[in-house]
Order: sequence, then structure tokens, then C-alpha cells
Amino acid sequence: MLKNNPVMKKLVETGEERIGKLAQQLLSNEKFVLAIQTIVSRTLAAKGTLDKSIRTALSAMNLPSSADMEALRSKVDDLEKLLSSIEAKVDALGGQSRREEA
Repeated sequence: MLKNNPVMKKLVETGEERIGKLAQQLLSNEKFVLAIQTIVSRTLAAKGTLDKSIRTALSAMNLPSSADMEALRSKVDDLEKLLSSIEAKVDALGGQSRREEA
């Protein structure tokens, strides 16, 4: 109902236009862009420090980190593949020996 209203359409178009101009002005301002880059850089550095601290704390409590769990999951997957391969070879050898007996 509101989508078909011409007044609402005009308001939305005007709002979009103004927001676009504001975004363009902000992105053309070097100080604003530098501030955003600094914030992102500091946030990433803080995240790295937090991740390292969490890994150290988990290690001190003898608990696995998510990276440890992922490495373990990868090793289990590799073992499953190896076991499947061995099982297939054993099945093939079993079938071969049955044919030779017959």
C-alpha cells in the first residue's frame, strides 16, 4: 500500500539521494577515510591479541583451541579415507581368493 503511494516514493527517492551524497562526501574526505582505516587496523590488531590470549589461556588449562580441533578433525578425516582404502583393498583380495578357490 505504501509502496504504491507517490508521496512515499518521492520521500524514499529523496532520502536515497541525500544519503548517497553524504556517503560520497564522507568518502572523499581524507580525514574520515584515514580514521576508518585506523579503526579497522586497530580492531584487527585487537582481535589478533585476543585470539592469542585465548589460545594461551586454553593451553594453560590443557584445553584444545578451535585450531587444535580443526587439525584433529583433518587427521580423523585422513584416517577415515585411509581406512576406507584399506577396507576396499581387503574386500578386493577377499573376492579374489574366493574366485581362486572356486
